[in-house]
Order: sequence, then C-alpha cells, then structure tokens
Amino acid sequence: MIQVDNATSQSLALSERSFTKFAQFITSELGIKMPAGKMSMLQSRLLRRLKHLGIASLEEYQEYLFTSPCAEQERVHFIDAVTTNKTDFFRESEHFTYLMRHALPELDPDIRNGRGEPRRWPFKLWCAGCSTGEEPYTQAMVLSEFGEVRRGFEFKILATDVSTRVLEHAELGIYDEDRVAVVPDSYRKKYLLKSKSTDHGQVRITPELRSKVYFNRLNFMDEDYKVRDMFDVVFHRNVLIYFDKPTQEAVINKLCKNLKPGGYLFVGHSESLSGLKVPLVSVSTAVFRKVK
Repeated sequence: MIQVDNATSQSLALSERSFTKFAQFITSELGIKMPAGKMSMLQSRLLRRLKHLGIASLEEYQEYLFTSPCAEQERVHFIDAVTTNKTDFFRESEHFTYLMRHALPELDPDIRNGRGEPRRWPFKLWCAGCSTGEEPYTQAMVLSEFGEVRRGFEFKILATDVSTRVLEHAELGIYDEDRVAVVPDSYRKKYLLKSKSTDHGQVRITPELRSKVYFNRLNFMDEDYKVRDMFDVVFHRNVLIYFDKPTQEAVINKLCKNLKPGGYLFVGHSESLSGLKVPLVSVSTAVFRKVK
C-alpha cells in the first residue's frame, strides 16, 4: 500500500481559493459552468498535469498556469484536461434518421425547384463540438449513403472542438472495436478497416470517408469564429448543457451566422432553446430551422 504523508496530501488538495480561480478561468475562457460540486473532479484531473510536469502542489501549478513563461502553452493542456468529451457513434440516432428522411430532401435544390434531372449539389455540414470524431464520422457515413441514391450530391464536413487532444484522436480515425459495435453491419463493411494486428482489436475509418471531414480548433467563447463557409446543417449537440443561458444565446447566434437561411440546427435531446432570442423555429425534437 502506498503511504502518503499529511504534508504531501495537503499540497495535493485543491483549496477553495484555488478552485475559485481555476473555475473563473474555465468559465471566462470556455463558458463552462463550474459549481463547487465539481471541485473533486477538477482536482483529480489537474493532479495528472502535476504528475506530468513534476510540480509538487496545486498552488505551484496555479502560478505555473497563470504567470510562468510557459503559461500560454500550458493553457492548451489545461483546457484538454478539464473539458469533458463524451461521445459515441450514432448517438441520439433519431437525428440521423431525421437528417436522411426529412432535412436532406427538404434542402435538396432540385426538389425545391422542381427540376427533373439531378444537378450537382455541394452540401456542407458543421459538427460544432466534435470531440474524438465519432459524431462527424457518423454524419459522413449517413451523407455517403444519401449520396448513393442522389446523383450529384457532394459533401464536406467541418468538425471543430476546443481540445487539441481530442482533435488529434479524431484526425487519426482509429477506434477500439467495442466503440463501433453500434455501427450497422453494412456501414462497417464499407467505412471501417480492421487492424492487421489481431492483438489490438481496432478499426480505422476508411481514407475516402476521412477525406470528407476536416478538423479545426475552435473555442465557442471566441468573438469571431473565423469560419467563412455557409452551412446547410449544423450539429451542436450536448454542448449547451455546460453553458448558462446568456452564453447559450450568444453561441447559438454566432453559429447561426454561418447557417444558411432554411438550414437546420441539431442540438442534444436534453437541451432546450426555450427563452433564447435566436433566428430559429422548432421542427422536431431538438431540431430547429433557421428563419428565412
């Protein structure tokens, strides 16, 4: 059994004063609410950084984060440490059914204009809060399937997140086999490659599908997202729950600047836009359409 003396234990404990300073920084930098109930969670995550850096106490780490010459670089690692990144393939799958059966046909310019012969349709989707990539790759699978029946359909997906760590994971497109268990068999055969090593039990997204998704770091607290494309659909799911109402409203309005009139916004099933002044109308459960 490992023995920890009292002095060491106290130096590794997160004081209320330090927690308040860290929490204020997290809220101002990321918009994430940090109530006192998250103190133990924050402490456990920061202790990993202490171990990595060889720093003896959380107070010393606080000084390192805010005042050292390495502060700017460390803030990237701090953000990686404190952000929660839960995601799955085909999470809240009703949204992908809605996308295929309703949103895409409604947005199809040939259907809207009554054209007979399908024409080229360059379609753009933004996965705003992509985590480790399961969501944008799910979207890419669904859109690829749609493209097989709708000639001329071409798509690109922008996938953004604030964490550099999860973006690196997402770009690789490598997942343990148990992570892809929910992916339909027909999709697995087309879009996943098995590892040549039988020891690892991993799969990788095919190069063709990976080429449809491009990743960028983006902080929703930034004044200007520096996204120049206009999108037909934006997925922003299970992110709003971490923000207070004013932040939710500000973020949604900034996302809507890059959503085409009539385009769709998908949020998490547990999230609501009720009471927010945003240019959207509800069309289904956690699905909204931008007012034209």
